[in-house]
Amino acid sequence: MSLLFSRFRLTLVCISIAANSLVAGGVFVFPVLSPAFAHILKLSQPQLTTVSLAGITGQYPFSPIVGKILDLYGPSRCSIIAAGLFFVAFVWSSSLLAMTPPDTSYPSPWSFRCLTVAFFMAGLGTVFSYFSSIFAASKNFPLHPGAAAGTSMALFGLSPLCLSVIATNWFTEAVSGQLRIVSYLRFLALLTTLTHLFGAFVLDSSKPSTASSLESAQADETTSLLPALPDAVSFSRSHLNPIQDYYFWILAFFTLCSIGASEMVISNMGTIVLSLTSDPLSAINIPSDVVTANQVKILSISNTLSRLVVGPLADFVSPVASYLPTGATIYPRKHRISRVVFLTLPTSLLCMVFLWMEIGAKSRRAVWVLSVGTGINYGAVFAVLPSIVSSGWGTANLGRNFGILSYAPFIGTPIFSYLYAFISAANSDESEICQGTICWRVTFWVATVTSAAAVLGTLILWKHWHGHL
Repeated sequence: MSLLFSRFRLTLVCISIAANSLVAGGVFVFPVLSPAFAHILKLSQPQLTTVSLAGITGQYPFSPIVGKILDLYGPSRCSIIAAGLFFVAFVWSSSLLAMTPPDTSYPSPWSFRCLTVAFFMAGLGTVFSYFSSIFAASKNFPLHPGAAAGTSMALFGLSPLCLSVIATNWFTEAVSGQLRIVSYLRFLALLTTLTHLFGAFVLDSSKPSTASSLESAQADETTSLLPALPDAVSFSRSHLNPIQDYYFWILAFFTLCSIGASEMVISNMGTIVLSLTSDPLSAINIPSDVVTANQVKILSISNTLSRLVVGPLADFVSPVASYLPTGATIYPRKHRISRVVFLTLPTSLLCMVFLWMEIGAKSRRAVWVLSVGTGINYGAVFAVLPSIVSSGWGTANLGRNFGILSYAPFIGTPIFSYLYAFISAANSDESEICQGTICWRVTFWVATVTSAAAVLGTLILWKHWHGHL
């Protein structure tokens, strides 16, 4: 009976992890919301960009604090905080729109500031939800951390697609095609709140399996009574504080370059497509909006599939070690290759894709290579980063350590994005979008070099952790 009840609780935990992941991407459906914001609130493009960035960057600054809350209080507490933040953010946003007079002809500074704060809160709620899902999955499946984290991340990656489909099919006027944004935002508030409140009750209810079962299976009368110091101690326990570890900063530099460049591509895919001409050999002139939408779909699918494949594959060929009280190091399966290879190979692919943009991209038809490479790298890196951090610096402060590492893309993404923006603006007329490969040629050269440097960093980590991680 107790085994049956434990499995039932674990099933509820899995449902909650999946639900939290699928509804947490509200800030990423901003492109669906922005036309209505511009029409009702009369916001300008710079103001819309500011609101969007508030939602996206709201995920990063407080990641270490969120991680520490996770370490101290568990995923359930993070889920209930996410519920409160999402509720206030989306209800506040819908109220601003509902209270705006229909004959408004100029933007209200107060409405703009309130909307910016609301989306910042939604971004902060996203990181609470994201952390609660990933680390609840990892702790409930300790022998398969890559598959657990990769699956929850893949579902999180599908969240914008799911929420956009809901907006298109159930909250869009059939005749005019306009989004009923007030109703949709209230629906998001209700959906995210109820989902995360459910997580608050169940995410900490399951007792994960620990190394004790492995210990009972491996430790018998032939086991040494004195703990033998495993080789893993020399790399994974010597620097429990990652700030003092040289190799943590190499990993942070890698994340800054690899994820920063990837997010630059993700956020600027539309203007990259617009800068190129249609395929001269094609008899059909496909509109740029259709091409951009297709590239976003390709990128999203590549990202999701990469997370789903890399997580389980990493667990199979590079299982995470369990450390027993006797000092023995136990691997559930044979350790075949370093987990760092799942950082090296995707970023090598990203480097080659950037190089392809320099020498092979002449029309919009060639951009799919960039979408596939960026999606694979983005998904694969995020699928294995949590397990690498936990293996390298322990699980006691895993949330805090991963939160510190999250500052790397918080710094890297604006660097690459502003580099792209300034170079594009310098080669365009004030009233027009930049045209031609000159818009991003220098940016991709820089990204190629930094991606190659990131690959070299992974080789250093690979050598350091050889045979252990």
